Amino acid sequence: MTAKTAVITGITGQDGAYLAAFLLKKGYRVVGIVRRSSHFGVATHRLDWLGITRQVELIDGDLLDLGGLCRTLREVKPDEIYNLAAQSFVKTSWQQPTLTGQVTGLGAVNILEATRLEVPDAHFYQASSSEMYGLIREPVQSETTPFYPRSPYAAAKLFAHWMTVNYRESYGMFACSGILFNHESPLRGLEFVTRKVTDAVAQIALGRADELRMGNMEAQRDWGHARDYVEAMWLMLQHGEADYYVVATGRTNSVRYMIDTAFAHAGLDPDKYIRVDPALLRPAEVDILLGNPEKARKTLGWQATTSLEDMIREMVDADLARYRALPR
Repeated sequence: MTAKTAVITGITGQDGAYLAAFLLKKGYRVVGIVRRSSHFGVATHRLDWLGITRQVELIDGDLLDLGGLCRTLREVKPDEIYNLAAQSFVKTSWQQPTLTGQVTGLGAVNILEATRLEVPDAHFYQASSSEMYGLIREPVQSETTPFYPRSPYAAAKLFAHWMTVNYRESYGMFACSGILFNHESPLRGLEFVTRKVTDAVAQIALGRADELRMGNMEAQRDWGHARDYVEAMWLMLQHGEADYYVVATGRTNSVRYMIDTAFAHAGLDPDKYIRVDPALLRPAEVDILLGNPEKARKTLGWQATTSLEDMIREMVDADLARYRALPR
């Protein structure tokens, strides 16, 4: 049996790296499209962390270059395409709304169009986001909950999400979307709140820092582990019918609870180190997100297996190991 080939945009990000590792274990040929930058050598650090850099093929490309995407898909002829690339930091989307719209929104249309033109039979996955729910219309969000995006990032993701539906319905493409709720790991970027917290806890525990500056600690999120969530992406493309699914744990916790969990794991009292900084508050906050993953459980047989507590402890331990390996 010939091994399947998968193309992943955003392969050097958290989800892309975990997905690549998952697919390699399944025997896939994994090709990653990587935006060229002056930090290219640094960009593979997540693949390096997982020990898979030499097992994947990296090709220069950009979601804003339709011609380049077409050429890549024509040459690679993938069976599956996972579009994980985006300007994915909510705070930055207010500072760069046009760029966010171009990359996160129109970029998704470019890879959809390249798929339609070059490999129309390939199975396509679009990374949608729980941020699309924004000012929530229902206390628990499912596939039928109305969307109300509260940031340029969320609005761009919503455009990409509905364009994926449009391509499926208009052209008969096997195009799926995963509405992923917050998912974290030791590979999360430092600009995201969970990794910001675990990194600060590690530095404080080792005497490298003496405070953690935070914004809104009352916001509540449904947090899962990225390692679990990439399996849901794959399962969507193996199912007999293309659709979109909420991927979540079905449990929500406050930022404050997450912080307390991280500090407790290091044996520290968070109240001694946390400083509230109004400059870190969002222009428009999403107060609570809580996903209903029942459709994914029933249809795909998927459910989250890692608790928030275990994930945060894993992240703190990873950050402690990173700093202990550095020279003082």
